Amino acid sequence: MTIQIDKTIAGKTIREYLREDLGYSVGMLKRLKFMEGGITINGAFVTVRYVLQEGDLLQLSTEDREEDTCPYMIPVDLPVPIVYEDAYLTAVDKPPAMPAHPSSGHRLDTVANALAFRYADTPFVFRPVNRLDRDTSGLMLTSRSRLAAFKMYQHMTTGKIRKLYIAILCGTPKETAGKIRLPVCRVPGSVILRRVAAPGEAGAKDACTLYRVLSVGEKYTVVIAAPLTGRTHQLRVHFSAVGCPIAGDTMYGGEAADIGRHALHAVYLSFPHPQSGNLISLYAPLPADMAALCPLSEAALKETVQTEALRYFADIRTDDDT
Repeated sequence: MTIQIDKTIAGKTIREYLREDLGYSVGMLKRLKFMEGGITINGAFVTVRYVLQEGDLLQLSTEDREEDTCPYMIPVDLPVPIVYEDAYLTAVDKPPAMPAHPSSGHRLDTVANALAFRYADTPFVFRPVNRLDRDTSGLMLTSRSRLAAFKMYQHMTTGKIRKLYIAILCGTPKETAGKIRLPVCRVPGSVILRRVAAPGEAGAKDACTLYRVLSVGEKYTVVIAAPLTGRTHQLRVHFSAVGCPIAGDTMYGGEAADIGRHALHAVYLSFPHPQSGNLISLYAPLPADMAALCPLSEAALKETVQTEALRYFADIRTDDDT
């Protein structure tokens, strides 16, 4: 990263600028301090006590190096649509049935493998910002540097990354719009399954979902959902708990006759850019299997999602803690 120092920055030490203006963590600052060529001014080594001058060229070695990469990450040429890409971030439209990262039984068919192939000419480290279950399709964001990952983690923990999902439910919720606030915990003896927890139960985590019904059919209901918390399987557990499991989600009681996976799609993602701070908003259309069960046209759905995103943002500004 190269930064031209202007009069708004001049007079600060490098330590002050990196910690206060750029938001570097103590760990990131230490890493740069002890890395060869980690921090230079006009091509020359300096310490973090250096006072920045107008016109200086500050260079920070924030890019990944070969020693940072995982030797077990195998590049594979896989078809994964790229929705957004720059030097800091990559967002993909993850297909259903594709895991996010390698695991036992899935060594060569993941988003991580696909991105390792795309960036094979540079050191590659897989840094997912949001993770999706293997069968959940849609927008998945990854960071392309340690700094970007740190900034996006800050955005995630402060609620600045906002997500909307389309879910196709078996049955119809009693209310056309509402909030599901039920704590979630792990099912004893399972590393995968989750359930609604009893009040005060050990291991329970608060979970809150906003939703709105978009269409009601004879068999299925299409909803847009905003998880205000990011618990594992949150939407799947919440909709099952109110008697409307997601279609195809046999793990939580959904009917699988018309679709071969749970009908859940990450349709919209909004976040501040880690470098500029500009708001980025992304949209991913429904994949064919879910589109076949949704009566809304693609154009109508996109317009509805954009409208609901504005409503969702207003809701979470005033309704977080009630």
